[in-house]
Amino acid sequence: MADRKQFQNVTEPDPELMRLLEASRNQPATEEELHEQRISFAFGNALGSERITKESVRVAAQSIKLMP
Repeated sequence: MADRKQFQNVTEPDPELMRLLEASRNQPATEEELHEQRISFAFGNALGSERITKESVRVAAQSIKLMP
């Protein structure tokens, strides 16, 4: 099978990045980090409307609660 261009000239990973990844591997996410991930997910999956901003998603998230 022919070599794929995307895998040609692949360099070794950055040692500092690998150290940081390893250090964070067993660290649990905080509630604030999870909240921001949800906001980012919702914003990233919003339709391409100019009216939807990350801040507007944050505001909407404050009024929408799944659990009382």
